[in-house]
Amino acid sequence: MHKLDKNVISVSKLLKQASLAIPPYQRPYKWTQENLNALLGDLRIYRNEPEYRLGTVVFHQDCEDEHEKLNIVDGQQRTLTLLLLVKALIKVRLPALDREDKKPQERLLALKREAIKRQLNELTAPITSFLARQQFSSDISHRNLHQNFMAAVRVVSRPDFTESDIDFLLNKCKLVTFVLTDLSEAFQFFDSQNARGRDLDPHDLLKAFHLREFSQAENRLKVDSVSHWESLDSKALAQLFANYLFRIRNWVQGKSAQYFSKANVDLFKGVNLEKVGLYPYVESLRIAHRFVDDYNNQYQGGIDHQSMVFPFHLDQMVINGRRFFEMTTHYQQKIAAIVDGECHARGAQSLRLLNTELDVMASRILRTLNTYGSRTRTGDKYIRTLFDCALIFYIDKFGEHELSQTVEKLFVWAYNCRLRMEVVQLATMDNYALNNNVFEWIKQAVQPSDVLNWPLGTMKKTEIKGTKVDELVALFGELKYCE
Repeated sequence: MHKLDKNVISVSKLLKQASLAIPPYQRPYKWTQENLNALLGDLRIYRNEPEYRLGTVVFHQDCEDEHEKLNIVDGQQRTLTLLLLVKALIKVRLPALDREDKKPQERLLALKREAIKRQLNELTAPITSFLARQQFSSDISHRNLHQNFMAAVRVVSRPDFTESDIDFLLNKCKLVTFVLTDLSEAFQFFDSQNARGRDLDPHDLLKAFHLREFSQAENRLKVDSVSHWESLDSKALAQLFANYLFRIRNWVQGKSAQYFSKANVDLFKGVNLEKVGLYPYVESLRIAHRFVDDYNNQYQGGIDHQSMVFPFHLDQMVINGRRFFEMTTHYQQKIAAIVDGECHARGAQSLRLLNTELDVMASRILRTLNTYGSRTRTGDKYIRTLFDCALIFYIDKFGEHELSQTVEKLFVWAYNCRLRMEVVQLATMDNYALNNNVFEWIKQAVQPSDVLNWPLGTMKKTEIKGTKVDELVALFGELKYCE
């Protein structure tokens, strides 16, 4: 068994491996400065922790020609990025450490600097050797390696990248390593890690991130959060994030929102209130966070059984850790109430949405959307999602005020796209949301009338391209939006 198999090693130990290699069958190095910055952001967040896990590296041990190669099967992008960071340290900080050694300094500081200097010197030869023998045939790899190295040089040159940060990167950032001797077995292991299991779902990546963000004092709450999360249906959670939370947050920012993938999870990473600086923009979040906890922990709550819910908003900055799980539960319940069980019959004419009895026209609109014959077509489902997202965002901001008129307004806004298009695809919905952005309008609105006064044009019957939408056309006619 190889000494690195099933082991946890530091970045320094990983990069000292003389037989490290990128096999020719690996894809190009595709990490960009955005990926580098995300890694550096994690290092800043966890710099005071005793240890930080960077993930897994899977090797295939190739012993042909009596020369061992540790071919990286999984973890190439991360390993090369770490190598670039350390190469930048060798280029920029090692000469500075040599100069600092000549100055009088406190003993412990001198010992720490000497240890860092020794490690960087030990890493110089294996990194230089690796770069000399390793061939990168792709122009993509060459470009990204160069750009990320220059970005790394800029970062480690800054005075706020301290010797403690260097020590944390080299010694406290750890990776889990596996070494397999059979190539097919190595690929099978790689596939099992990357193509199977819920851990690759975007919402589960978020779960792992936010569990790490809990404070030490919240261990009991962490257990409760995990238990509740695991009790939820994975498919329902995926739909909650992909169909609603992701799309609303992106459309509010004027960004495309077609597919929610692992590349988009940063949208739901925000601030750790215990670690973020005392910046003015954080104060409102910190005040609300502390006040809600203080209110709910007062002894009077045991008498009157009153509790306060954190005032979440769909477009606000996420508070990492416990509040993320609370936010997910909050919107899971709220959106289910609007979308899944949104309408309950009340009399012959009116429907009830949440706690509001809708007027006759709004009731007819929702009843029609729930019953018209073509509602199950893919394109019609996209438009229903568009309508629901807008209604959810409005209710999130203004509650149930002027709800009947809002249902009418948002119906006309969303289904205008359905009537004008013969075929509605995912890109159709996305482009319509961006080019006729009611989400930005709602965000800027101060009161419900600002939304209700948003001008929408009428259409002529000759402009209707959609098929099997007669019931929708009839509603447009009654609302005087179809001539």
